[in-house]
Amino acid sequence: MRLLVSLAALFLSVVLLQLANGGVAPLDVLSGLALDFSTAQIGLLGSAHFVGFFIGCWWAPRLMGSVGHSRAFAAFTATGAIGLLAHMMVVDPLAWSAMRVASGLSVAGCYTVIEAWLQAKVTNATRGRAMGVYRVVDMGASLVAQMMIGILEPASYVSYNLLALICCAALLPLTLTTASQPETPAAPRLRPWLAVERSPLAAAGVMVAGLSSAAFRMVGPIYGQQVGLRADQIGLFLAAFVAGGALAQFPVGWLADKYDRRWVLIWLSVAAILSCAVTVSANGAGAPAVLASATLFGATTFPIYSVSAAHAHDFAESTERVELSAALMFLFAVGAIASPLLASALIAWFGPSALFVLIAAGHAVLVVFGLSRMRARRGPARRTPYVWAPRTSFTIGRLMKGSRDRR
Repeated sequence: MRLLVSLAALFLSVVLLQLANGGVAPLDVLSGLALDFSTAQIGLLGSAHFVGFFIGCWWAPRLMGSVGHSRAFAAFTATGAIGLLAHMMVVDPLAWSAMRVASGLSVAGCYTVIEAWLQAKVTNATRGRAMGVYRVVDMGASLVAQMMIGILEPASYVSYNLLALICCAALLPLTLTTASQPETPAAPRLRPWLAVERSPLAAAGVMVAGLSSAAFRMVGPIYGQQVGLRADQIGLFLAAFVAGGALAQFPVGWLADKYDRRWVLIWLSVAAILSCAVTVSANGAGAPAVLASATLFGATTFPIYSVSAAHAHDFAESTERVELSAALMFLFAVGAIASPLLASALIAWFGPSALFVLIAAGHAVLVVFGLSRMRARRGPARRTPYVWAPRTSFTIGRLMKGSRDRR
């Protein structure tokens, strides 16, 4: 209990960051639609976010080494606030893309600082409790952030100003805490090919996870608007995806620890394809049916990253775990950067159902590749415990390392 109290400032900053930066993605989509942006331009905003995310993941450990945790956090938070405030000052899709790079950089940078700080405070004895609370706090704030779209007026300075105020408020808990700053950890080497060397299937899995998650969260509001959902229902639509993914983690984790993870990954992808078909068929069946289909979609696609990561770590040595986690995050970002722009273009050409056709196609490729990999080599002799791995920064591997090494 004493540990969790000491980490309260970190967790409060996480909540405020999620509310600010989690709310801007759906708000940008609805604002872009109100301002007559094309679907391709709106998709570019989502892709720009993940470009900034990748830059922040790479740059944050180096900035922490130069100026310390608190100053780095303040710099990244200010960057996010500037990106939010500038939206209604320059109403142009290319300018907004640059602002979304700033917001993505802010998210990755702030989470890198928070997770490095958290890593310095936990021990192997307290790691499980701390990570459990961290996941609940992060996921809870993400759910609320999606639903905020129901009260934020699109293309309004007041809406963006409110998110910027919340972003600025995230500075207060961490910068005012009396706890001493931890020593700066060495930045992990970024070796993307390490993930491919350890498990080509896991590498493909995290890329498909990036494609699914980014396309849905960044372009999903366009789909919701085109199938007749109101703004508040679009927020629930996005929140249902997150809730479905959270609810599925425990049963999927049990399956991934009990059975061959390759089969779990393959059957999750098969279920994802079916959930895409269910979601498309729910069009015109009313808002409850659309929300239920989004929950199912989240349950089948959200855990794929964690299952893929666990499978990759089965083939890794203890000394490789931090670098492997960074490599997996890099590949996730590659899939996430490309998918919003591609999904929005397909929607413009073929209609809203094209979003789920794209996602289903990605999972179909993963099924075929998974079956081919099962013929290429046998499963690992020993397996690491399944861990619900957040996709927040390259440094998350340090927090997960103790859990991965316990057998």
